[in-house]
Amino acid sequence: MKQCFLLLCTLFLLVSCATKKQIIYFQDIEGISNQGDGLSFEPVIENNDVLHISISSMSNESLEPFRRKTGLESNIGNANPTLQGYLVNSEGDINFPVLGTLKASGKTRGELQSLLKTKLSEFITDVVVDVRIMNFKVTVLGGVNNPGVYTISDEQVTLPQALGLAGDLSEDGKRENVMVIRSVDGKQQVTRVDLTKTDFFTSPYYFLKQNDVVYVEPSLKGVKKSGFIPDVPALLSLFTVVLTSVILITR
Repeated sequence: MKQCFLLLCTLFLLVSCATKKQIIYFQDIEGISNQGDGLSFEPVIENNDVLHISISSMSNESLEPFRRKTGLESNIGNANPTLQGYLVNSEGDINFPVLGTLKASGKTRGELQSLLKTKLSEFITDVVVDVRIMNFKVTVLGGVNNPGVYTISDEQVTLPQALGLAGDLSEDGKRENVMVIRSVDGKQQVTRVDLTKTDFFTSPYYFLKQNDVVYVEPSLKGVKKSGFIPDVPALLSLFTVVLTSVILITR
C-alpha cells in the first residue's frame, strides 16, 4: 500500500508540472545571428479599409475645392471618426473631390500619398498629403490574459507585440501552436506559428496586417480546466486522499 501511495504521488507531480519546453519563448535564440535584421513593414491598403487623408498648403483657399464635405463637421466631437474617412470600395477605389475615382487598393500609404500629391500639384503648388489607415486593428483570442480587438495607431505591430497587448499568453496557452488567420484576396489563410522557436522572425507573419486574427490554442491543461476532459491531477489527488484514509484506518 505504501509503494502504491508513493507511486501515485510521483504520477501526480509528473502530470501537474509543466516542462520548460512548454513555457519558454524563443528557445533557440542563442543560435541565431542578426536574424531578421533590417526587416521593415509598410501596410498595403485593402478593400473596405477606411483612410484618413489630410491635405495642407500655405493657402487655405486653394484647398477648399478638395476638402471632403461629410455633413459631420459641426458634430465632430460625437461623430464616428470612420464616417469622416474615405472608404475603399469593393473595386479598390476611393472618390476624392475634384480628382474623382482613384485606385487605392494594393498601394502602400506612401504610394497613395505620392499619387495624390502628383495630381493635386496641378492645382496647388505647395500641397502636403498625409494618408493613414483608420481601421488598422488586430484581434487576439484564446489562451491570452486579455483577449480582444486592438487598434494599432502607428499601423505596425509584430505578433509578439500583439500578444503583449493582450496581456501575454496565459499559462494554459500553447506556445508552439499560435494560429494567425489572414484575409488575402478575399480568402482566409491560416498559418501556425511556434513561439518557442525564432524561425518566424523572417516569415510574412512576424508583422501582422490589418484585420489579422491571432488565436492561441489552449493546452491540454486548459481544456481540462474547461471541463471537457477529466482533470487527471484532480482525480489522482482525490484517489490519493482516499488511499491515505484507507491506510490510516487499516493500520
